[in-house]
Amino acid sequence: MDVISTRSLTKYYGKTKGVADLTMSVPQGAVYGFLGPNGAGKTTTIRCLLGMLKPTSGSATLLGEAVSLDGADLRHHIGYVAGEVRLYEKETGRWHMQYAAGFRGGKGRLADELLERFEFDPSRRVRELSKGNKQKLALILALAHDPELLILDEPTSGLDPLNQETVYSVIEERVAEGRTVFLSSHVLSEVERVCDTVGIIRGGQLVAEEGVKALLGKRLRQVGVEFAEPVDPALLAQVPGVDNVTAISATSLTARARGDAVDALIKRVAERQVLDLHIQQASLEDVFLEYYRDTAEPVAAEGGEE
Repeated sequence: MDVISTRSLTKYYGKTKGVADLTMSVPQGAVYGFLGPNGAGKTTTIRCLLGMLKPTSGSATLLGEAVSLDGADLRHHIGYVAGEVRLYEKETGRWHMQYAAGFRGGKGRLADELLERFEFDPSRRVRELSKGNKQKLALILALAHDPELLILDEPTSGLDPLNQETVYSVIEERVAEGRTVFLSSHVLSEVERVCDTVGIIRGGQLVAEEGVKALLGKRLRQVGVEFAEPVDPALLAQVPGVDNVTAISATSLTARARGDAVDALIKRVAERQVLDLHIQQASLEDVFLEYYRDTAEPVAAEGGEE
């Protein structure tokens, strides 16, 4: 079953495009990374999925039910962490948990476990909390009832590396039990760590959708070679798929290899006596910027956010 499905989902703010003709699907048990530059339409899409915005046209279904502005029952099965966490400053973490439990029909089976794993003190008032602790509270509120679908917008914002790792572990555990995750993040190493598939939105439109492994197969490699004798940079520049060849010295070159060009590059290098060779793989972020560089005009976001 597709836990998330959209068909030609479109949202305009007046004459300004928020998202246009978005068609995608996310199957049960998947971790789907939703990527794009600021202003691309990510937040607009999430708000339409949650029934917070009414689309101009098109449709969306979550967990097999049509999304509508009046969807309280459906939201009981969803956990949501907003890109900008907003809480009641005068209230404690425990108050927030009790408040959420009140309209969900119970405390939530993961509440105590999450408090312990995030080392969060629920007795403190929100106004006393750091950004990281506010983010922990938002995650606990979203996860405590063990929802079937998690929609996470920048879920590790403000967290230190240890707590980020806790978030990743919780996501992996929930997915192992059949839950589904829709993750929007600027931290592409995070997407690489937990996602199966990525959808890339630009200018309000889905421009690419690929498995993470396939996307990483396109990754670039930075190559550095130290030769025994002086060498002309053309030695590497003439290899198909190799660019940015730079002479560091008479005997030392650096270059960038795309995709499977590294094999031809190594064969060319082997024509000379080599003293040293190092190859560094580019990150998912480098691949994203190289293959899906944004050239579109930014789109408007409801409330000025994206």
